[in-house]
Amino acid sequence: MTSSTVENYLKAILHLQGANGMTTVGEVAKELDVTPGTVTTMMRHLSERDFVDYTPRKGLKLLPKGESEALTVVRRHRLIELFLVKVMKLDWSEVHEEAEILEHVISERLLDRIDKMLGEPTHDPHGDPIPDKDGKIAEFTGIALSVAEEGMYRVVRVSDENSALLGWLDENGLTIGEEIRLAHSNRAAGVLEIEKKGAESVQLGLQMAEQVYVEMLPVS
Repeated sequence: MTSSTVENYLKAILHLQGANGMTTVGEVAKELDVTPGTVTTMMRHLSERDFVDYTPRKGLKLLPKGESEALTVVRRHRLIELFLVKVMKLDWSEVHEEAEILEHVISERLLDRIDKMLGEPTHDPHGDPIPDKDGKIAEFTGIALSVAEEGMYRVVRVSDENSALLGWLDENGLTIGEEIRLAHSNRAAGVLEIEKKGAESVQLGLQMAEQVYVEMLPVS
């Protein structure tokens, strides 16, 4: 049985690992808002438990045992978010913080019931893929709206950590699955213009657009 602190570390490392599967003490410290010294102490502890491969002053990565545990926590978090939106009718901008708490206390039995109640979903309310019981997770192929060229797209994923962005997207009908047109981009000014069928165009700053992911629609 792992503690909530250990689970938070493993989940943070999973989130931070790049294409080479590595991250650093500094990046983990920034992600969790703790000191590098605190992270170093925890990495030694996690290394002793075969959760991470840690080399001082070089980097760290999850070992299979740590990755499995991290994906289990991610699965809990995303299923809880979906349950809170679909069943409890909470706004999608409210559920991240609630799920951060509940992911550490919910039983696997209750989680399985939630999974079946929701129809064994593959994605959470923000478009993030939900790992299955075996830790398998769908590959994500979307791109950030901030780097997209002008054209037609479908919104497939948004950051669940920015409640202001989620509120703005909700107000403008730019939720998961919505089709939009990136009509004009003035990256020098840091602004994108987005059009949605039957609605007035809206402008979105590049910083916010980095947290919205889309997939290009085929040209009709």
